[in-house]
Amino acid sequence: MKIETTNTTTIKDVMIKFGVVLGVISILFNVVLYVTDNFLAPHWSLGVLNFVITIIIIVMALKAFKEGNGGFMKLGQAIKIGLGVSLIAALLGGIWLLILTQVLEPNYSELALDAARDQIIEMYPDMSDAQLDQSISFQEPFTKISFMLPVAIMMSLFFGFIISLIAGLILKKENPHADA
Repeated sequence: MKIETTNTTTIKDVMIKFGVVLGVISILFNVVLYVTDNFLAPHWSLGVLNFVITIIIIVMALKAFKEGNGGFMKLGQAIKIGLGVSLIAALLGGIWLLILTQVLEPNYSELALDAARDQIIEMYPDMSDAQLDQSISFQEPFTKISFMLPVAIMMSLFFGFIISLIAGLILKKENPHADA
């Protein structure tokens, strides 16, 4: 008598594995930006690269889950996985953000405002000092960890949802033999 075993991969296992992978890659990416002194105003192409890496990791997670479950995956499972991967990566990235702003660069807010001031002056050289000061004062709350951390988590979840929704629609395959 042969006992049939099913080789199923759980959503939780996939979320943790790929969330940690994405989080570690994100931290390494940001450490490189910090070491190369590009952490305050990185080139737009680095943001695109980071987004492409996120897409690749989430799609890899969905494919791993589908493969580990007999080639089947529901759209809801894909979205759960994408959100889970994104949340874990965001929380790990938040640890980096705390280390950056509280340990490595405790004056991060001032540095970010100085970088913003330089960018505004470069873009609008004829702006008056009063206008420049007003523009900088509007940006100040956005440089605080109390704002940056929740926004980073929300943005990660938003993009994780969008990526997993699109990839899930493409990769989904219902199991016709599953219980209803």
